[in-house]
Amino acid sequence: MGTTGTRLSTALLVLSTVLVGLMAGLFFAFDVSVMPGLAKTDDRTYVTAMQSFNAVIDGNPLFGTVFVVALLAAFAAAFVEARAGRRTVALWAAVAAAAYLVVLVVTFAVNIPLNNELADLGDAAKLTDFSIVEKFKGTWETANIVRTLLCAAALTALARALVLYGRAAGAVGAVASGRGR
Repeated sequence: MGTTGTRLSTALLVLSTVLVGLMAGLFFAFDVSVMPGLAKTDDRTYVTAMQSFNAVIDGNPLFGTVFVVALLAAFAAAFVEARAGRRTVALWAAVAAAAYLVVLVVTFAVNIPLNNELADLGDAAKLTDFSIVEKFKGTWETANIVRTLLCAAALTALARALVLYGRAAGAVGAVASGRGR
């Protein structure tokens, strides 16, 4: 593989690792600070805050880009590594991509529909029935923990892919320079 291919491999592995890491951090922050903090508030404040968080995230193109490109970069890294013959690196990148794909499935199947239900309630200041809050808390928070764990698994797999890639690139460089004989 030439210099261009090596640069592409490096860029894809690093990009996917950083982006999946950002998503893992976001989900983890909700698990350990945002949701426990909101649990100490009244239901009206909870609904208002969650509606606000969701509106900001939904309207943020940077979030949407990171959310989607993390998956695309991990799949692309797996593909490029497989084509380069680094099957073990490709396997770890593919495991990461698969784990992160499940994150997207959970998000679209569980978290987004719940966010939409909360948004459909309208102005929390005018609400009288907050029965949705307990259902939302239990289901949304559990799904978010699953997303955090899956992102952590994907991040671990990408870290392993980077280590293996570094070893493979180092071995190729040593052979090319004559040090590997």
